[in-house]
Amino acid sequence: MLAFFIKKSFFDGWDHIAALTLVNVGFLVSVLPFLGMGIHGMPLALTLALAALAVLLFSCWFAFSAIVTMRYSDYGDFAFEETLPAMRRALVPGLQLGIIGVAIAVVAGVGLPFYMGQGLFGSLAAGILAWTGIALVIALQYYLPLRFRLGGGFFKNLRKSFILFFDNPLFSLFLFAWSLAAMIVSAFLAFLVPGAAGVSLAQNDALRLKLKKYDWLESRNKGEGRAAGQRTDIPWKELLAEEEELLGPRSLKGMIFPWKE
Repeated sequence: MLAFFIKKSFFDGWDHIAALTLVNVGFLVSVLPFLGMGIHGMPLALTLALAALAVLLFSCWFAFSAIVTMRYSDYGDFAFEETLPAMRRALVPGLQLGIIGVAIAVVAGVGLPFYMGQGLFGSLAAGILAWTGIALVIALQYYLPLRFRLGGGFFKNLRKSFILFFDNPLFSLFLFAWSLAAMIVSAFLAFLVPGAAGVSLAQNDALRLKLKKYDWLESRNKGEGRAAGQRTDIPWKELLAEEEELLGPRSLKGMIFPWKE
C-alpha cells in the first residue's frame, strides 16, 4: 500500500501540476501578513495579530485546496465555476483548523518555556505538552479530507482523525514526513511545486486508500459475523486493483516523453 501511495501521490501531482501551481500562488498570497511583522517599531500586539491573521488565511486556503485536490485524488477535475462555492464550503473548516493552529502555537510558545524552567517535573510537563501537540498535528492531517469526503461536524471528524492516527501510526508518521519533505523540496522552487497544495493532495490520497481498508473490514465483519474490533491481514493487492487500473501504467519515461509510450 505504501508503494502505491507514493506512486499515486507523485503522478496525481504531475498530472495536475499547473493547477497545483495556481493553488500554491494563493498560499503565497495568504501569508503576506507575515511581511508586515518586520516593520520597525510595530507594537507586539499588532505583530501577533498579523501572525494570527496569516495562519487563519493560510488554513482557509488549505481547506479550499483540500476540496480541489480531493477531486484530483478521485481522478476527476475541478471546474473554475466551482471556485466560489468551494471557498464558501471551506471557510468554516479552515477557520477551525486555523484556530487550532494558533492555539497550538500560543500554548507551545508560552507553556514550553515556562515548564522547562520548573525543574524535573516541569520538564516532564513540557514533554507531555510537546508530544500532545505533535500528536495533534499528525492527527489533523486527516481532518480536512475526512470533513469534505465523508461530511460531519468538527468533533466527529476530529475524533475520526485520532482514530486513523492511532490505528495507522507508522503510516501517519510517514505521511507527515512525506509532507515535510515535499515542503523542503518546495523551498527550492519558490513553494510553487509541489507546495502546500501537493501536501493537501497527498493527504487526500492517503485517506482515499485507507478508507478501502475500513470498507473491507466492515464488509468482512458483517459477512462473517466477526467482532468489529477484530483485525486480520489486509489484502492490499486485491483492494488496490481498481486503483491500479484507474491510475494506469506509469513510468518516468512516459511522464517526460508521453509520445514515446
